[in-house]
Amino acid sequence: QVQLVESGGGLVQPGGSLRLSCTASGFTFINYAMAWYRQAPGKERELVAVISSTSGNTNYRDSVKGRFTISRDNAKRTVYLQMNSLKPEDTAVYYCKVPSFDSWGQGTQVTVSS
Repeated sequence: QVQLVESGGGLVQPGGSLRLSCTASGFTFINYAMAWYRQAPGKERELVAVISSTSGNTNYRDSVKGRFTISRDNAKRTVYLQMNSLKPEDTAVYYCKVPSFDSWGQGTQVTVSS
């Protein structure tokens, strides 16, 4: 059974930083790409960043390029999202996901506000 547990969210001022973590279990982590999504109030869930399984190739949505960095530690079965220069429009619940599976974690709330 795929389980994903996100953590690291919180309230931060514009321009600040947060690092999200997602610890995975129930599958062979090293074999799968991992992704971060987010969902703002009243909006659809959107893909933020994805990292490949072995090469470490990454892709980002345009609005976060240069500010967010996705990374993974296969030994710890954990994927990270380093978020810098945060903006109010980054406010959302952030979820990690294995693109190959349907399971979602509970998400972690990120609020960017002064």
